[in-house]
Amino acid sequence: MSLGMLGHKIGMTQIFDESGNVIPVTVLHVGPCIITQIKTVLTDGYDAVQIGYDNVLPQKLTKPEQGHLKKSGGLNLKYLYEYKISNVNDFILGQTLSMKMFEDFSSITITGKSIGKGFACNQKRHNFGRGPMTHGSKNHRAPGSIGAGTTPGRVIPGKKMAGRLGGNKITTKNLEIIKIDSKENLLIVKGAVPGKPGNLLSIQFLDNKK
Repeated sequence: MSLGMLGHKIGMTQIFDESGNVIPVTVLHVGPCIITQIKTVLTDGYDAVQIGYDNVLPQKLTKPEQGHLKKSGGLNLKYLYEYKISNVNDFILGQTLSMKMFEDFSSITITGKSIGKGFACNQKRHNFGRGPMTHGSKNHRAPGSIGAGTTPGRVIPGKKMAGRLGGNKITTKNLEIIKIDSKENLLIVKGAVPGKPGNLLSIQFLDNKK
């Protein structure tokens, strides 16, 4: 795994390239992030870097969280995220990660939480068909049979049924970087990313330097 940064989804829009083609893009606000902890095989059993993002008021954090963040400069950071990397010696505690890190890469991987849609039926959740709508039918959107009778006499685990839809961890790979605005900490990528506007995202670099 490679290092990444945290950010928020601002929303989607479209831009035009030099040939006049429309490109759907997503605007992200990324960083700056602070390295809050460096883990090594000697102390923690594995190599990793923990970063923090989004300053908040001190009363929004617990005393243990504030004590942990004091080691990296005392900033009150709302979100903490960890990346397993092999080159932990290239980073120092309290180091600031900025948008300049993206300038050497052409595409990224983004992980976020998909939009929650609440309790959904089989037709919406699993793309089931429906029953007849006329001629006296009383089976319009019912699930139908969910198992055999006496044998086995139970519902088999994993049966597709109605339930909560969305709100899952989704990873979108190989998103092309369209534009980088280091001054405003904005990143514009081609296509859609998981979640709604304001959603927290993990933006990870791929091993594909320009």
